[in-house]
Amino acid sequence: MAETKNQQETPPAEADLSSPISKALVVLDAIADCAQPPRFVELLNQVPLSRATLHRMLRQLTNEGMLAYDPDQQTYRVGLRLMRLAHSAWANTTLAGTAGDALDALSETVNETIHLAVLDNYQVLYVDKRLPARSVQMYSSPGKIGPAYCTGVGKAMLAYLSDSHLEQAIAAQSFQKHTETTLTTPDALKRNLQEVRESGYAYDAEEHEPTIICIAVPILNRRKEAIGALSVTSTTGLTTLERMTELYGHVLKQTALRIAGNAEISMNL
Repeated sequence: MAETKNQQETPPAEADLSSPISKALVVLDAIADCAQPPRFVELLNQVPLSRATLHRMLRQLTNEGMLAYDPDQQTYRVGLRLMRLAHSAWANTTLAGTAGDALDALSETVNETIHLAVLDNYQVLYVDKRLPARSVQMYSSPGKIGPAYCTGVGKAMLAYLSDSHLEQAIAAQSFQKHTETTLTTPDALKRNLQEVRESGYAYDAEEHEPTIICIAVPILNRRKEAIGALSVTSTTGLTTLERMTELYGHVLKQTALRIAGNAEISMNL
């Protein structure tokens, strides 16, 4: 499936626009979420700011290098200064900064797409990815937000939440029906998560994108809390979930243990 613009399932809470920082973040979020660099009028229709305030914010953010302005196209995009900050933050996150070698080793063993993800506001944040020589275009890529209720990595992490946090997580899901196999009710998701806890594996059976299937495992700390999830993704035209479990299940769990150990040493989890 062709990659689309950010499809975050749960709309963010209405921003508090009482401070200049809040206004600036609203503008940065809007530009970062656009599939193509937007023009001023397009942004004006997207953000809850007046014309004068938006113009001032854009000018200030551009002057600070957080945004870049193309005078020919009259569009705005993320600036180099913001990209440097994002790269620095990315490199120093617990999993993204410690899982690279383990992902490389797994990629050499598994000739499929590999994802590393964490939960962010009970949605999936993809933090790293490895592609095989032959790859299929799909929605997920590092930095993107995806739904938790219909992805393997999402369900792998939801399954290990405490009861109270799980209720909050379920309330945060949209249960939008993406395909014929998408789980669309809290009860269906809870039953599926119980199966995840029993088997140690979470599956995406074409639940988010047609033909895309994956097997996922949680990355657990010493308290058996999911600090992330790891998955192997393929297509129905190439394999089956049963075959993927047989071929990749053990090495996937071993890699998750290795990443958890590296994270524990790094962050004393």
